[in-house]
Amino acid sequence: MSDRTAMYGHLAGRAMRAGAYYGLYELMNRVQRRLDKKETPPYRPKGAVPSMAQLRSDWFEVLLADARNVGEGLYPPISDDETGSLLDHLDRLRIMFADVPTSTARRKSRDGVEVTRSPQTQKLPDYYVQNFHYQTGGYLTDQSARIYDVQVETLFLGAAQAMRRHALKPIAEFVRGRDQRKLRLLDVACGTGRFLGQLAQAFPGIKAAGVDLSLPYLGEARRHLRERPAIKLIQANGEKLPFADASQDIVTSIFLYHELPAPVRRRVSLEIARVLMPGGIFVFIDSLQTGDREGYDGLLEAFPVRFHEPYYAQYLRDDLELMFKQAGLRPKDETHAFLSKVVTRERS
Repeated sequence: MSDRTAMYGHLAGRAMRAGAYYGLYELMNRVQRRLDKKETPPYRPKGAVPSMAQLRSDWFEVLLADARNVGEGLYPPISDDETGSLLDHLDRLRIMFADVPTSTARRKSRDGVEVTRSPQTQKLPDYYVQNFHYQTGGYLTDQSARIYDVQVETLFLGAAQAMRRHALKPIAEFVRGRDQRKLRLLDVACGTGRFLGQLAQAFPGIKAAGVDLSLPYLGEARRHLRERPAIKLIQANGEKLPFADASQDIVTSIFLYHELPAPVRRRVSLEIARVLMPGGIFVFIDSLQTGDREGYDGLLEAFPVRFHEPYYAQYLRDDLELMFKQAGLRPKDETHAFLSKVVTRERS
């Protein structure tokens, strides 16, 4: 039975939060336009771009879908946010805005590899050593890890959390009727651990682990998950996961694949299939691709122009269906959530 009180209560809280981030997005754009001083001509994408009315409608729909899932009891409403106290949140925003002049200058000079000069890049793959989004430190500094979540929420108009939570629905359907305590889940490229926190809240019995290449981001994840010490966090590359064959019931990957070169995507997919047991599921969330939603191709095309995303343009054209099929992951479900696609595949 649907709990409409829970649904509307969750929706109201998430809509207010998302509205605040929407305002931050507009403020960030104003700051960047002032810094640009009209020196950079506007990019004109070839594909169609959604109107603001369409964006707002789709933005609200992803929040509503998350609230419906809460109302249907698939998973609980959010009990904690990603940034802690109000003062902590404000400090993260302060750091984010303080980096805007530097990141804007880096974007104007197209310097997306400044981070290669950092000593922290040792033993990391070249494709990972980038100033993704032109942000200072790439994914290799404590400051970057600290402000990552507010940056992403600002970029996605406050809908990133709702998009991420769409992975909980196929997990809920898989878990139904099973003993959670006997299930194992691995989050590949877990970043700051926000999804693992949501997962633990929804399914506290699942034995969960996360891997990531960034030690600073794993450090932020440990701080965020400090009250959930059972979640294992490991520095590892998705191309070589430190887990046995067929050892996981569920594997998740959220906003990873668009930051990988095409050959690496395939190696990561093979590794995910290797560690999944037969019948286990892989839940994938990443950007929409070309042709996924009518009217969005131009917006997707423009993204790597504004942000340093060296593998994104190829990702837009990549044949994910064939890649997953070749890895032994058969189709189960696929849906869209605002600017993302949510793909569920089952291990053959």
